[in-house]
Amino acid sequence: MFKPTPSSPLFTVTPKQTTETLLVNASETLSSLNALTCTLAFDLDASQRAIMLGIQQLAKLGQLLVDRALEQVSPSPI
Repeated sequence: MFKPTPSSPLFTVTPKQTTETLLVNASETLSSLNALTCTLAFDLDASQRAIMLGIQQLAKLGQLLVDRALEQVSPSPI
């Protein structure tokens, strides 16, 4: 009989990262998701394309929110 053992997480975030670093990485990840879903959407039929573009819009909204938080945490010099 197989007894499952707890495994370590596949992905982790090191605990001592700054908020700015976390936000920059989140923004880059969402930007990649946006590009991937946008590219994939045009390889799909109309109904699936609409779903993929909905996902793409959510990714873009998430990126806009993260970018605004990043501006508040670390304003760019003028």
